[in-house]
Amino acid sequence: MTATLTTDTTFLTATHLAAAIRGKKVSASEAMDAQLERIAAVNPLINAIITLDAEAARAGARAADEAVARGAAVGPLHGVPVTLKDGHATAGMRTTVGLTAWADHVPTVDSTIAARLRKAGAIIIGKTNVPPRLRDLQTFNPIFGRTGNPWDVTRAPGGSSGGAAAAVAAGLAPLDIGSDAGGSIRVPAHLCGIYGFKPTQSTVPITGSYADPPDMPRSFRLLFDIGPLARDVDDLILAHRIIAGADGLDSEVPPVATDEAPEPPLSRLRVAFAPEFPGVPTARDIADAIAGFAGAIDVAGARVGEALPSHDFAAERALFSDFITWYSQAFQPPLQDSQTLAAYLEALNRRDEFIQAWERFFDDWDVLVCPAMMCTAFKHRETGAPIPVDGVETPYWTALSHVCRFNLTGHPAAVIPIGLDRDGLPIGAQLVGRRHSDLKLLAAAKALAKLTDGFVRPRGL
Repeated sequence: MTATLTTDTTFLTATHLAAAIRGKKVSASEAMDAQLERIAAVNPLINAIITLDAEAARAGARAADEAVARGAAVGPLHGVPVTLKDGHATAGMRTTVGLTAWADHVPTVDSTIAARLRKAGAIIIGKTNVPPRLRDLQTFNPIFGRTGNPWDVTRAPGGSSGGAAAAVAAGLAPLDIGSDAGGSIRVPAHLCGIYGFKPTQSTVPITGSYADPPDMPRSFRLLFDIGPLARDVDDLILAHRIIAGADGLDSEVPPVATDEAPEPPLSRLRVAFAPEFPGVPTARDIADAIAGFAGAIDVAGARVGEALPSHDFAAERALFSDFITWYSQAFQPPLQDSQTLAAYLEALNRRDEFIQAWERFFDDWDVLVCPAMMCTAFKHRETGAPIPVDGVETPYWTALSHVCRFNLTGHPAAVIPIGLDRDGLPIGAQLVGRRHSDLKLLAAAKALAKLTDGFVRPRGL
């Protein structure tokens, strides 16, 4: 070693850790040992990582060090330990999608996501917990049990990427790749106080990444997207550039430009904000935090205005639910009249109208800053049980109403932490941009994140 890194490597970002390994300030083996020690100490408290291959992780780290020692060309995540949500196939490592029937399922081929991470030099050390079939606001399944939020283990970390978000927030991994069909990246990022990104629809291949059990035909042709969870925006940018673009297997994904966009000066940004959406309950602390963040952006020199499209937000939310029903029940006959092809095609037309409304909105604004969820981390409960919002019992699935509409329309959306509520729980802001503006949106998120305290380590961890 030419230098010694004294920082706790378990809370370095993936970008900084990769640079430290390349620069020989820390060895991949030292970083891996520290990571595995932290997992052993903290994971039993939150149950975020449910499959761990420590032996393979250490072997991968040794190989990474040997490559650095001989001066070999290395990738941007060389030697960095990462976890993957337990819906991405990993060759030789259990992938269950949270289903008892797949409890011992070990793929022989990597998903595109896993393969691209490995090619970039990342070491996949384990899998993070999910609800069955990736369908819940919470993270619990009969194989591995419940995942707790690192800020308060009696509360939910969100779902379905709850294990991923909890692992990143708790310093068990610097990076995880989640999936998002209705907020499953953004809700956990908000609840756990980290960064998350849902890209433009059909930007990242889902080859080998399941929205259904691995033996079923693909049902989700819309809504389902794949993106990273991390502790800063640079890692979101890096991970997205690695995983995005056609793989020749997922026919929905075209070639995608992955050149990094320059960070814009705030004086050139046009930022709309909405402390709440029409008809959608929002905790006062969250609405106030969004308004306060918008005020800080204004003071920093951006053009800021409170604005939303004028379309029917309730109809947009209902249409998302229709699509979820079609995809979730596609292979569960008998079909209802509402599930006919004609009804589906009519719904696609209505979806086009909402897409066009948002695109017109983004003619005038570069970014929309809005809530990611109606509340902060809530106490564990039965699926479907009401969730209190400022003391008012609110229907369970209403919690998706700030995020799911952008699965319907396919717009890219990121979440960045902007503060804490009165109970000391994280609040995230959702940042939304024009379709196919992913790296411009992330560049704007990087600029805006500088106005916040960034990632804050959970109390006691």
